[in-house]
Amino acid sequence: MPTTMTSTRASSDLPAVLAALVGPAHVLTDAADLAPFLTDWRGRYRGAALCLVRPGQTAEVVAVVKACAAAGVAIVPQGGNTSLCGAATPDGSGQAVLLSLSRLNRIRALDPQNDTLVVEAGCTLASVQAAARTVDRLFPLALASEGSCQIGGNLSTNAGGVQVLRYGNTRDLTLGLEVVLANGELWDGLRGLRKDNTGYDLKQLFIGAEGTLGIITAAVLKLFPLPRQQMTCWLNVASPAAAVDLLNRAKKAFAAQLTAFELVSEVALGLVLQHIPGSIRPSAPAAWYVLAEFSDAELTAVEGWLTDCLAAGALDDAVVGQSLSQSQKLWALRENISEAQKIDGISIKHDIALPISRLADFLSETDAALAKAFPGVRIVTFGHVGDGNLHYNLSQPAAGRNADFIAAQPLVNRLVHDTVHAYNGSISAEHGIGQLKRDEIRRYKSAEELALMRALKTALDPQGLMNPGKVLG
Repeated sequence: MPTTMTSTRASSDLPAVLAALVGPAHVLTDAADLAPFLTDWRGRYRGAALCLVRPGQTAEVVAVVKACAAAGVAIVPQGGNTSLCGAATPDGSGQAVLLSLSRLNRIRALDPQNDTLVVEAGCTLASVQAAARTVDRLFPLALASEGSCQIGGNLSTNAGGVQVLRYGNTRDLTLGLEVVLANGELWDGLRGLRKDNTGYDLKQLFIGAEGTLGIITAAVLKLFPLPRQQMTCWLNVASPAAAVDLLNRAKKAFAAQLTAFELVSEVALGLVLQHIPGSIRPSAPAAWYVLAEFSDAELTAVEGWLTDCLAAGALDDAVVGQSLSQSQKLWALRENISEAQKIDGISIKHDIALPISRLADFLSETDAALAKAFPGVRIVTFGHVGDGNLHYNLSQPAAGRNADFIAAQPLVNRLVHDTVHAYNGSISAEHGIGQLKRDEIRRYKSAEELALMRALKTALDPQGLMNPGKVLG
């Protein structure tokens, strides 16, 4: 990939140039003002920046990118700064411009007859969901960070969430994009069409690219009918294999009415009960749990199915949320796992995807290998079993031993990722690559794939200014 040559004079003058474009109040250079934007959510990465610029409209993004390109200065786009792989954190050189999309937060258009919504990249996911509800529609992307993550970041990482089983990833929920290219030119692809067979589907290049090919400024998103009712169930199961069997039973019985199917281990639940105030165990202890959501299914049908599953030994216990409040409390147990882990201390995290049929085999093999290599290891497993995406996080419970364990991360990653690869899985399901896995992907992607990725990067960003050091090293 081309290296960036930056003029010291040009970079030192750039903050003043940018202030003239977006207003002095929207260019931050003071160390204290910059500090919150220079660390990722996990606290794993810390960087430095020449300045932070906050354009308020697409035309200002165009002007900022053109100014940076002329000066040969790199740009690091940042949304809600909830990246779990360091994708929105600059390096330590202090020469890059952080470009915050937070002021591009307008809902541009709602078209309930076309079931589409046009939003700017700085809208929080929660605000997009709320806008859809104003016209009795659902935008189904749902994440624990939805109150702070922004739609531009969701697009840039192809976020998944808990309803992929029914509605798909962010890629599946997007019809069109508006993108500022690396040279500052604007591509307007904001078309709300479900069929457009006129050549390359350019929007797919930018979804999941983590800001390395251009800056997404707006999107046309798909909407769906708002469910009339939803039921949430907390189910005790004997094993991951039993959870997969139960998933297939549920899909056969309810088809598209099954909208979420999450796996939670007792270890993961225990961290939530320990660290998140107000958390209450919903059922008798078990080794594994499933959190299932049914939309527009009749209560009697769900209860009858659960009764049949209990009688057949397909599950060991079942709790059905009897109100919205109870359902929210059940979901909070799942959604607070990451926060509970953060409070508990640092761990080695994996965001992996596997064929659903191989989930149980992977866990059995990898759990045993880790226990042998690292006696006493604590394995926190949870995730979206309905689409084969597991969060597989490892630590030693004792703080003293954990420091040595974290130092062994390359060996741990190799063991986990080699097994994922052997099962035809992926080392990144929904968190992206960022800085965390940019070296890892070289081991698991073919030379042809990497060459194609580099060719695209060079074609769209010949100066190498778009979020350098992410995805491709």
